Amino acid sequence: MAEFQPRPTILIFSTAYFPMIGGAELAIKEITDRLSADFDFVLFTARLKRSLSKHERIGPVEIRRLGFGVIPFLDKLFSPFAGAYFAHKLIKKNKIALFWSVMATYTSGAPFILKVFGLNKDVPILLTLQEGDSESHLKFSNLGLTGLSWMMAVRLADKIQVISRFLRDFSMRIGAPAEKIVIVPNGADLNIFNKDVAPEELRELKIRHGITDKQKVVITASRLVRKNAVDILIKAVAEIPDAHFFIAGIGPEEKKLKELASFLKLEKRTHFMGAMSHDALSKYYAMAHVFARPSRSEGLGSAFLEAMGAGLPIIGTNVGGIPDFLKHNETGLFCEVDDPRDLAIKIKRFLHDPDFRKKIGQNGKKLVYENYSWDKIAVTIGGIFYRLTRAQ
Repeated sequence: MAEFQPRPTILIFSTAYFPMIGGAELAIKEITDRLSADFDFVLFTARLKRSLSKHERIGPVEIRRLGFGVIPFLDKLFSPFAGAYFAHKLIKKNKIALFWSVMATYTSGAPFILKVFGLNKDVPILLTLQEGDSESHLKFSNLGLTGLSWMMAVRLADKIQVISRFLRDFSMRIGAPAEKIVIVPNGADLNIFNKDVAPEELRELKIRHGITDKQKVVITASRLVRKNAVDILIKAVAEIPDAHFFIAGIGPEEKKLKELASFLKLEKRTHFMGAMSHDALSKYYAMAHVFARPSRSEGLGSAFLEAMGAGLPIIGTNVGGIPDFLKHNETGLFCEVDDPRDLAIKIKRFLHDPDFRKKIGQNGKKLVYENYSWDKIAVTIGGIFYRLTRAQ
């Protein structure tokens, strides 16, 4: 009789996790959900809020939050050292097959601290880079400590998974060997974003928001932070009097953006929707005509992929990882950075040319189905997990 072999356990290190949701946190959830039959997962993260439990399970992932949840920044600073300590204790009792550090920041530094001190050197480290900041920010923010942490991480990791060519190239410029790097992008849950929405439901949404049949809808999904340039989008919509604008997301710039919309007298046409579930967002995508996000920097941009999966034509900037999937006049339109007038021109082109809008939407949807399904991406990541764990 064959001896029972337990599933390999992977320790994940991420500064934030659900209910805080960004591209990196979403990627962890989508991948672990799909690989739960093959691996066990324990995730260390900063606590950040006192209301969050220190220890719980979310789906297939056992969550261990580090810190007190009183001062978030202190929890972040504390988390790599606490993560290293508790990971080392855990390894004494359980066999751990892999360290998975998601983004080169705070909590994800724990495995590298262990490696520097010569502890648990037999456990390989997979580093996933998801950062969407500009190269200058990655190099010089926090008095250069961010750049230093990146250089250390890419040199010490056994394998580096990046979500775009931009992050691959930057990693190589700061010392990552090319043979260590593999590009595996984030994806879109096509089972959600390609759902049919009943005409009656769409009609009800329009009535709820005061949208007439002749008016068009522009939408964005974004954390309300400077890099995502929602301010530029609001200024662009001011030049399109027949359009309503929906903003799905929350963030520190929300108050400033609402004040801008008020100053431009757009309160009746600009709708701040707050945090939205994917199910709710998919209905608004079905009502919309264009998705736009004129990012100042971007690691990849999962929200673009989700909109494309819903069949929406997209507008973005030629920065970061966006050119990996946006080909001008083929799968979307590029607009200039920090140029609301150019963005308005590109939006109007889609709004006033339904045939072009339909063609670009179909092209984008085909691209996402072929290359950015979470099901396919999870299989690829699972292959990386297996190769690293078997190499021990």
